[in-house]
Amino acid sequence: MSVSTRPMYFKSGRQSLFGWLHQPDESRRSDLGIVVCKPFGYEAICAHGSIRAFADACAGTGATVLRFDYTGTGDSSGSDTDTNAVDQWCDDIRAAMDALRRTGVTRFGLFGIRFGALLAGIVANADPSVQHLIAVAPVVSGRRYLRELRAFQATASLESASNADAGDLQGELEITGFHLSKASVERLGRIDLPRLQLTVPNALILDREDLPGAKAWSDDLIKRGTQVQYQALPGFLEMVATPHAAQVPRVMVNAAAEYLSAAPQQLSPPSHHAAPAEERAASMQLMTADGARLLERALFVDETRTLFAITTEIDPSLPRARTARRHGVVMLNGGATSHIGPNRMYVELARRWAARGYFVLRLDLAGLGDSATRPGQSGNEVYPPGALDDVSAAINFLRREFGVEHVTLAGLCAGAYHALRSAISGLHVNTVLLVNPLTFYWKQGSKLSDVQDAEVLAIPGIYAEKVLSFKSWRKVISGRINLWRVLMIFLRRAMMTAGSTVRDMSRLLKIKLPQDLGWELQSLAERGVRVVFLFARGDVGRDLLRVQGGSAVRSIGDRCRVHVIDGADHIFSQGAARKELLTLLTSELPP
Repeated sequence: MSVSTRPMYFKSGRQSLFGWLHQPDESRRSDLGIVVCKPFGYEAICAHGSIRAFADACAGTGATVLRFDYTGTGDSSGSDTDTNAVDQWCDDIRAAMDALRRTGVTRFGLFGIRFGALLAGIVANADPSVQHLIAVAPVVSGRRYLRELRAFQATASLESASNADAGDLQGELEITGFHLSKASVERLGRIDLPRLQLTVPNALILDREDLPGAKAWSDDLIKRGTQVQYQALPGFLEMVATPHAAQVPRVMVNAAAEYLSAAPQQLSPPSHHAAPAEERAASMQLMTADGARLLERALFVDETRTLFAITTEIDPSLPRARTARRHGVVMLNGGATSHIGPNRMYVELARRWAARGYFVLRLDLAGLGDSATRPGQSGNEVYPPGALDDVSAAINFLRREFGVEHVTLAGLCAGAYHALRSAISGLHVNTVLLVNPLTFYWKQGSKLSDVQDAEVLAIPGIYAEKVLSFKSWRKVISGRINLWRVLMIFLRRAMMTAGSTVRDMSRLLKIKLPQDLGWELQSLAERGVRVVFLFARGDVGRDLLRVQGGSAVRSIGDRCRVHVIDGADHIFSQGAARKELLTLLTSELPP
């Protein structure tokens, strides 16, 4: 069954929430609506593609499906506050159900993944219209989940575990850049699904095969009269792996589709319900903390509706908008994350910059985020072959539709690479803001698992520190370390260092060599393009710039600026370092 999708906004109290409506053919549409309740934080970032796949599979059975972002997450309005996010997000799920009702849905299923399953259980417990509960690797106990989050944060933090826990002494949590307020933590710690005495007619529990934890809850639901299907299936770890390595858990997706296909559904008559204006227009107004009124729109920048983006600008109805500067910023995917950026950083930047008068477009390259995958491509490619064409389409869209004249490209990691390559290729770009690039030259057909230049620069230093370690030599002897790979890396490191000297001399002699980053940076400066690098201290991209850019970086002067930020990891998941990054990026925008 074919499934159509469209972006939409809907209200949850004073907030505007962003979502995607997945609908089957009108002739096959049933009376069942499914609300997809996302996991929290980094798991939601990693599982983005899987969430899309689950939604499509459910819609393929005849149900109308809505996946959406909670308040203060994704593309919805709001931000981290001191409010109780748990109760707010439950209200958001109810608002999503109301939005589905306006499409003609009369019965509901809630589809929760991880933390989203916990929220779905709370909502289902109080709403008899929920006929189905589908839970994927559900969080059953809020208290245990908090322990898991604290352990993860202690492991991932650049600081010691004791310092990481110190931030939690005040009752708050920040995990990989995502915040839970004290009120949220306290509320979450009191939730235990078995104690809710939940009664729902039907449930499908897809537990994780590697570490099942929901069998007892399943048994408890059966005792209360719920018709439960319980399966422990593979695929969870692959679903929440790092974004570029995440894989759709096809076994789980198929199990969910089979469950709904077997569930009784009645064909729904053609819907004559008119959607509210904010849903039809796929746009929303929002207010920033300092009182600026903005307009965000969900749209496609190309005629084939392949490339999805969200634009943010000063509300065009305001007098100030008529005199706003026509400076545009295109933000490019940070690795394989969607257009919200790592830890939702791009959303915060876009709204901050729009309030200052910039027109900001957050783009998903083809195969990433919510953009379609082009025929012949695998999808979820960090360095897709058509990236330059995608960036060009976005720039042309800004200039054609909104009159943008001055264009800035910005991105983190792979987004920085694509921004720089776009400028070097001659696209109409005035400024590039590059955060922690890990390569300046990518060979199509390469894999991220291949030896990369960043690894060549990083590993020799790591092994030099461990050369006297008995444990390290034991790993070499046992074969757990690929000695040949290490030797090749050391050889390439020596060649890169020698090559840097050769390129410096060649530039003095006006001889252009292949893959000479210094020459390319000088050419950009001569064209009047400003290049700004921002690195976390210790990030290997800074060493890569020094080796491949050579003396040219210093000779260019103010047209090639380099900032270094202390206390940051690659994606700036620590609050203080991220705040400094956002301030620096804002200061480097053209006036």
